[in-house]
Amino acid sequence: MTAAVLVASSCGKDWLKPEPLSFYEPDLTYVDAAAMRAALVACARNARIEYYGDNPPILTEMLFSEVTVEGVTDKSGPPQDLNLLITPDLANENNADRARIFHYWSEGYKGIKYANTIISRIDNAKYASAAERNAILGSAYFHRAMRYYRLCMQFGDVPAVMKEHTAPKTDFFSTKRDVILEYIKKDLDSAKGWVGDNVNRGEVTKGAILHLLTKVNLALGKFDDAIASATAVINGGQYSLMRQPFGATKKNVIWDLHRPENKALGENKEGLFLIIDRFGDGGYDGGMRIMRQAVPLWGSNINSPSGKKGTNDNTNQEYVQSNFYGRGIGRCRPTPYSQYDIWSDTSDLRHKKGNWMSMEDLVYNDIGLKNSNDTWYMKNLQLRNSTGGLLCTDTIRCWFGWPHYKIFIPDTENSPMQGGHTDWYIFRLAETYLLRAEAYYWKNELGLAANDINEVRTRAQAKPIDGAQVTIGTILDERARELFFEEPRKTELTRIALLFAKTGKPAYNGKTYQLDNFSENNFWYDRVIENNVFYRTGIVTNHGDKYTVSPYHVFWPVPSRSLQSNPNGVINQNKGYAGFEKNVPASDQIVD
Repeated sequence: MTAAVLVASSCGKDWLKPEPLSFYEPDLTYVDAAAMRAALVACARNARIEYYGDNPPILTEMLFSEVTVEGVTDKSGPPQDLNLLITPDLANENNADRARIFHYWSEGYKGIKYANTIISRIDNAKYASAAERNAILGSAYFHRAMRYYRLCMQFGDVPAVMKEHTAPKTDFFSTKRDVILEYIKKDLDSAKGWVGDNVNRGEVTKGAILHLLTKVNLALGKFDDAIASATAVINGGQYSLMRQPFGATKKNVIWDLHRPENKALGENKEGLFLIIDRFGDGGYDGGMRIMRQAVPLWGSNINSPSGKKGTNDNTNQEYVQSNFYGRGIGRCRPTPYSQYDIWSDTSDLRHKKGNWMSMEDLVYNDIGLKNSNDTWYMKNLQLRNSTGGLLCTDTIRCWFGWPHYKIFIPDTENSPMQGGHTDWYIFRLAETYLLRAEAYYWKNELGLAANDINEVRTRAQAKPIDGAQVTIGTILDERARELFFEEPRKTELTRIALLFAKTGKPAYNGKTYQLDNFSENNFWYDRVIENNVFYRTGIVTNHGDKYTVSPYHVFWPVPSRSLQSNPNGVINQNKGYAGFEKNVPASDQIVD
């Protein structure tokens, strides 16, 4: 969605001689199936970066929800005061100290561009068979649809670019969200018959297409279609929930399911679509760094009851505690909702000691304690001393629990460890069950919804529920337990909020919603305020930054630089942000 201008100058005449800027010429490159599959690799790499690097974009999805907040507390800029910081101009910034809104806009359209190149040139190449051609086309349809599904839930009405553009274009217009969703539904309905499941891990599978189609069907309010597409995955014979210890670890099924060495194993039947990331593959030097993001800054700001520095996350300690849990900076700070409120079932493996870490499981390891013969050396941490005084000076950033079974990624490149290379689930069968449960919920078939929720719960040794307990809150709670750091939480909450507004179905809070005032009154905001105490009460960090959120954040602002580089068209801005007053009616059709 950008325009490019090339300017050249020279003192001599050599600049008049035509020289190729690149040896890449699409007409000469996309000539066979191998070239087309190489282009699909570009789509896959584009998808991968959502989860990797410092402040990976997925954290922005999480903090616009009830499950986490931005935990960096020593400066202003990180997205805590959303009312102040989430603007079209600040959305232009794409770095580790800002919400990664520009990433989703720009990389979303890059992924679409890569897919469109394949789709537009699909018949320029030679194939061994029509089936080979269609499998490649179906995979490209999937990648394009996955980006558009996310963009529609993040930004609402967006430009619909469904073909390759080989020259700068500055006259884009927004298209209605549901028009785009109907279009990608058609594509996915075709792709599901072309792509199989017997492919290399990391490639698009039929299961992934059906899973994404289920989300699109739900977004469109086509609940019977959603049940059918989810059932095709669940009953298709290719996938099943892992229920017993497996793989190289065989500790417990929850631990094993999320070990790097087990995710892409042939015996793992749960993964539908994975990111593949291995040491030395040319991807992200330094690995995923997930422990840096999601583990508390436990090496600082914690004193022992004797008043001395208690913890140290460096590798020069006698007991190198960071080798077992990683060095975190507390950026991905869970809320009380996600670390306490949803864990009432003490039998749930996902919150069992060893799988889930609490601060009290760590020990006072600073070598200074041993050198001074302090009796607290190597004893477990405690938050308060005997008189009730706090022993941690920053409980937002330095004191919280985390899902160790999912977050601990051994790291051979960083010291202290921050989280190394690992494959990662994008779609997993456990979510397919929860999506079908949601479709049953919208149809008021609550017993069937409970059955699907229980497939996920009982695998984790949690107690089953019955239909009388099912609300959308029940489903969202189960998603929070199962899909932390996997699901794009804001995307799914917005999709659900739109469904409440479309259907008029009362939510468990007793409210009904409408589309005509969606940016002022929506289920997304009510759910966040209900369960995220940081935003609800306006907690203030040690640096003096207040946590705030507003109903219009249900959609993100379109970055202003994308609007400014489109002078001959109108990309609509979302309500609540500067520029909304310049909107024109979004298009109700897509011109191929």
